[in-house]
Amino acid sequence: MIKVRDLRKVFRVHRKEPGLAASVRSLFRRNWIDKVAVTGSTFDVNEGEIVGLIGANGAGKTTLVKMLSGIIHPTSGEAEVLGHVPWHRQDDFRRQIALVMGQKAQMWWDLPGADCFELLREIYQIPRDQYRKSLERLSSMLGIGEEMTIQIRRLSLGERMKMELIAALLHSPRVVYLDEPTIGLDITTQRAVRDFLLDYRRENAPAMILTSHYMEDIERLCERIIIIRKGDIVYDGSLERVIHEYAPYKQLRLNIHRASTLQPESEVLEKMGKVVECNPGSICLRVSRAKVPEVAAELLRKYSVIDLSIEDPEIGDTIERIMAGRTEDSE
Repeated sequence: MIKVRDLRKVFRVHRKEPGLAASVRSLFRRNWIDKVAVTGSTFDVNEGEIVGLIGANGAGKTTLVKMLSGIIHPTSGEAEVLGHVPWHRQDDFRRQIALVMGQKAQMWWDLPGADCFELLREIYQIPRDQYRKSLERLSSMLGIGEEMTIQIRRLSLGERMKMELIAALLHSPRVVYLDEPTIGLDITTQRAVRDFLLDYRRENAPAMILTSHYMEDIERLCERIIIIRKGDIVYDGSLERVIHEYAPYKQLRLNIHRASTLQPESEVLEKMGKVVECNPGSICLRVSRAKVPEVAAELLRKYSVIDLSIEDPEIGDTIERIMAGRTEDSE
């Protein structure tokens, strides 16, 4: 449904030196520089797939989403969404996509949600029966009722985001772009939005691209992620594979009897793996996956162990390391 081939975006920006004299000079002669936002991205997204787009601020995530929704033109490269070139902005294309931006309201603040939805019905030319069924289903899934009669500006942030989701999905789009849809929401509302998106995906099978800085969004919603660093795709694959590929180790945590005469020593533990924590009564070691059984057996033999746990590293830590361009060996 979404095909991207070597898509690139370069912004031409004005760079001005500080000071009044520099401001005056810039009126007559400007210093322009090229800022690369996206460098040659290539990927596909299939029907029913939710792909997480991950990167630091300024990595190019939102720029990529804006190109795929047709808001901005690329500098070079090709993209096809539902058989259309996005930036041609044909009516048939726009009727089949939706864009939800957590940091930018798209509804009319002085109107209640019900009036906003009716306007959108006219804009998208949704048949009245389809509109009524869609509105009932979406509002039921999100737990929205009387809130639709209240001005948007008077709703809480969580209620407004639910309204934004209803507005975006009223016309049953086949492609949905979600740019940080849970930003600023409380934990309960975040969970409700995630559950809603999963239910909507199960019922309608759209292609979805999600950007978020919340790892719980990514882990709960996405089986596949694309990691962007400085405009360049550095990883495209499953969440499961990213752990095995970029974090080839496990963490061993032990609780030891404090009364034991033999307490852990860093010098001894360093021969088994990387010491993350070494305190009286507790140990945390980072050990290569192949050596886990051997090291665990040695620790159990050597110390009076109360409890032993073997864990994969936090997925967020692994992704953060990839975004920063660090490897385990370089740490």
